[in-house]
Amino acid sequence: MHERNRRPYDDVLQTIGWTPLIRLNSVTRGIRTPVYGKADFFNPGGSVKDRIGLPIIEQAEREGKLKPGGTIVEGTSGNTGVGLAIAAALKGYRCIFTMPDKMSQEKVRLLKAFGAEVIITPTAVAYDHPDNYVVLARKIAAETPNAILADQFYNQANPDAHEATTGPELWEQTEGRITHFVASAGTGGTITGAGRYLKSKNPNIKIIAGDPTGSILAEMWRTKGLGHPEGAPYKVEGIGQDKVPGTLDLSLVDDYRTVSDKDSFAMARRLTREEGLFVGGSAGLITHIALQVAREVDDPNACVVTFLCDTGERYLSKLYNDEWMRENQMLEPDRATLGDLLSVKGSGPASLVGAAPGMLVRQALGLMKLHDVSQLPVMDGEKCVGSVTEFQLTTRGLESTKFLDATCGEVMDEPFPEANADLSVEQTAKQLTKANPAVLVRRDGKLAGIVTRSDLLSYLMAR
Repeated sequence: MHERNRRPYDDVLQTIGWTPLIRLNSVTRGIRTPVYGKADFFNPGGSVKDRIGLPIIEQAEREGKLKPGGTIVEGTSGNTGVGLAIAAALKGYRCIFTMPDKMSQEKVRLLKAFGAEVIITPTAVAYDHPDNYVVLARKIAAETPNAILADQFYNQANPDAHEATTGPELWEQTEGRITHFVASAGTGGTITGAGRYLKSKNPNIKIIAGDPTGSILAEMWRTKGLGHPEGAPYKVEGIGQDKVPGTLDLSLVDDYRTVSDKDSFAMARRLTREEGLFVGGSAGLITHIALQVAREVDDPNACVVTFLCDTGERYLSKLYNDEWMRENQMLEPDRATLGDLLSVKGSGPASLVGAAPGMLVRQALGLMKLHDVSQLPVMDGEKCVGSVTEFQLTTRGLESTKFLDATCGEVMDEPFPEANADLSVEQTAKQLTKANPAVLVRRDGKLAGIVTRSDLLSYLMAR
């Protein structure tokens, strides 16, 4: 029987920590090394950042910096704000949070639900720009009476909280068998604190860090702080930086790997659909790396732990929104076939406009004008024996009006190619050229319709 939760708690803050360690079974198929996920989205605020909210506040109280009725100010990607807001709600403090505009609306609304004031700042500014969310938070804290800056990026209470809780939990839950801890750095508190504790128990434990493509942290680790990499925008929230935080100890990291937004979000969606673990993009990034490590280690006696930082509920409008994912080129479109296109356009022999071999050119041009098409298959029953195009017929008709009384069978070009209805539209696009402006489609051996270059373009634009 589970021991946790068998007795009532005095308040919600006592439920923070001792989150489950859950083995991954589906996404690890074919990998011999066991991989476990530290499910910190089980915290009451839905993320690992719940662990640092109370310690930061209590330290400020002990130092006399935060007095009753005071204000807590912080620049946050959202989750630290929630951790601080939960503790502040119980202690009666006001909260003001600055947040970059790339963060999800779910996070903004959640912070406001806890009574916090949220100020949105532009994402695409330098780390030292006045509008940077951290710089602005520092300014607000300095100008607000009886206020403190939580300062998660430089406050040592952050990594200390993980050294006191996250590290010991991982060690106990794996019974000391953990060999690889995979996490990512936003502030660096988790990697620094948990890594410090784990290496104190066993120096051979490998600390593997993950970074979004566009962050500078991995490159700073590779160059031992001597490089000057340029950051770039990325979509994963809460991790990565354009400046090394004071709470990140890069000397504890044994390997630093970079992952794209697309791979991060794809793994987060897999964890949700295949493991039942509803997580955010950062957890997807970390797990992507954890599986790489597990494959490379290839040892059933090893123990790889990945970090599941926060809940997917924060990202329903983003990575769990197919439309948003497609707009950002991070979700492959559903495989569409010629049959799908025909179902939109209307199909069947009755919808196929064609010319007979004996039809006069002037009649064929009239048929094109009537049906607003620029080409016709020349059909002998259900067999395409040739093709005519508006350009071809009008060009030669202008040269000689006698041409208009020729038959299509006398002037036709090669027949249009044919394709089965289950062929993908992407493959069809390769067949549609200037020389072949249309494709005849067959379903179950019978003529089902025609697809032109214009049809295909309209369909793709509508998708």
